[in-house]
Amino acid sequence: MLNVRDEGSTESSVAGLPSRRSCLLYRPGMVPYDVAWAWQRSLLTSRIQQPNQADALILLEHPPVYTLGQGASLEFLKVAPAQLGAEIYRVERGGEVTYHCPGQLVGYPILNLRYYQQDLHWYLRQLEEVLIQAIAPLGLQGDRIPGLTGVWVDGHKVGAIGIKVSRWITMHGFSLNVCPDLQGMQQIVPCGIADRPVGSLAQFLPHTADITVEALSQQVVSAFATVFDVNLQPVDSTMPSALRLSTPE
Repeated sequence: MLNVRDEGSTESSVAGLPSRRSCLLYRPGMVPYDVAWAWQRSLLTSRIQQPNQADALILLEHPPVYTLGQGASLEFLKVAPAQLGAEIYRVERGGEVTYHCPGQLVGYPILNLRYYQQDLHWYLRQLEEVLIQAIAPLGLQGDRIPGLTGVWVDGHKVGAIGIKVSRWITMHGFSLNVCPDLQGMQQIVPCGIADRPVGSLAQFLPHTADITVEALSQQVVSAFATVFDVNLQPVDSTMPSALRLSTPE
């Protein structure tokens, strides 16, 4: 198991108010994909072994990287994997191929759904709602498209979601295109959806200086706490050195 600080009570309460489940909040900045993947797996394993632990939410950015869901088809790559120009990983989540890069906010909730609802469709809609609420203060309306998972603005997909659940504990999560260079998306059919474009928040608000990952991170934190009714507890975001020495098998 990785040596990651992982502590915190599962609930907090104020006199006269119902208790709220605690959720540790990590914001480590830019993290290589394999490091974050190993971190998630460590947190997941810890909670499978001790289900009463506090939940966790990791908010970060990745250097350029492609990921494929466990059942994803290579037909959605427009070039051979060696020609993508970035690392590529096949991981446990559902969904097809996607691209992560700086300027995109990525969220990895490690939640025990036994304390919420044991319903994956409910969980996906909750993650969509987090993104919808997070971008609303910018004056942007986030839309859902029936039959698809994610969040769209003016027909452009700005929020993608792909999850894995083990014993009702979640990993992987969501990404929000804040101000990324989306050229890497041209090498793939993002999420296997060929007829709907990918976009970013910055393209809809080109004159707004506050379209930064840091600013949207704050709004996602607020929305996540509201949608899941949790007490987010910030944790020192310094990346433990042990994480850099371990990668998933």
